[in-house]
Amino acid sequence: MIAGGNVALYPWFKFFQNLLFWQATWFLFFQSELSAAEAVLIYVFYDIATTIFEVPSGYLSDRVGRRFTLILSALAGGLAAALQAFGSEFWMFALAQAALGMHIAFASGTDSSLLYESLSEDGRESEIETHEVRAWRFSFVALAISAVAGGAMAHADLRLPFVATTVAFVLLFFVVLRFREPAKKRPVVGEWARLDALWAAFRRPVLLWLFGLSAFMYGYSHLPFVFGQPFILSALDGLNLSSEAPLVSGVVTACMMLVSVATSWLAPGIRGRIGLAGILLLAFGLQIGLVAGLALTGSVFAIGLLLLRMVPDSFSRPFILARIQKDLTDEVRATYLSIQSLAARVLFAASLYVASGEASDVGVMSHAEISVILTGYAVAGTIAFATLAVAARRSGL
Repeated sequence: MIAGGNVALYPWFKFFQNLLFWQATWFLFFQSELSAAEAVLIYVFYDIATTIFEVPSGYLSDRVGRRFTLILSALAGGLAAALQAFGSEFWMFALAQAALGMHIAFASGTDSSLLYESLSEDGRESEIETHEVRAWRFSFVALAISAVAGGAMAHADLRLPFVATTVAFVLLFFVVLRFREPAKKRPVVGEWARLDALWAAFRRPVLLWLFGLSAFMYGYSHLPFVFGQPFILSALDGLNLSSEAPLVSGVVTACMMLVSVATSWLAPGIRGRIGLAGILLLAFGLQIGLVAGLALTGSVFAIGLLLLRMVPDSFSRPFILARIQKDLTDEVRATYLSIQSLAARVLFAASLYVASGEASDVGVMSHAEISVILTGYAVAGTIAFATLAVAARRSGL
């Protein structure tokens, strides 16, 4: 009954966690308050925060519990939204991004671990892919709703989406309070045994391959998120419609999420036809193609490419999480997933730091600047794709 309650609540946890009303306008807001270079760098604080919180949060989750860690995550998310809603200085926005990083780090790995262990408690481990895909749909419906609503709010005031997101995190907190801690199948082990189990996980070829793929796909999933809003603003400026950028960005983001929900229904069938490695490489290839397309043109028609941004995630993320879970033990599950997330975020943060050198110190980022940055990412992604495709044959996936 306890496990069943967690499984029923889990999609709603993902729903409220993803009611991010600011998602389609955050860069526009920061550009209105900061320089273009600072607006890019502000995102780095979010990723740097995971350097501090990602692995400790995974350890806390494995040692203290999933529910307690998710409570801390919800509180940090609410603090992040509130600081951005009422902040006015660079340091306040940086602190908010650090709190947001803490929120994501404490939920990362812990949420999917709670789901898997709750299913395992009822002997339903085989259902993990089904429930991960279902939770994915709840997440993207929430993202779609909040994107268009947030865009409309921002049309009146760029701060309103952050206020609405604060309310969403309050609701998330109450959902988390209703979670119950899943029972552990194995007794708590000592630290040396924990390290041995973690080291054993990192020696598995399948987990190593998925680790590398996840690290790259995280960054390429977020590139259109970071640069999509200035891209929309640049495209609309050519039509003298730049004042409509917040609303257009919200509508584009909402459509993006709905396209992802629709394609998630196709994902299981595609996975069955071309296999797990095939659908994961297809997803990564789509990410690289999208980045290359945005680099090539600043035309308003290229905004349509942004609608495909989350399709690769719907083709990959639920299947990666489901495949990883069965090769991990309870005492290191969240720690491993946290290390994987940390590696991905640090890699992306480092690349953004390099990319910020191509942005101007003042004013709005132009498409010419965006094109140079995204071309570099497209070339690097192509090399990574080729390497992973060759390695897939040896991974045993």
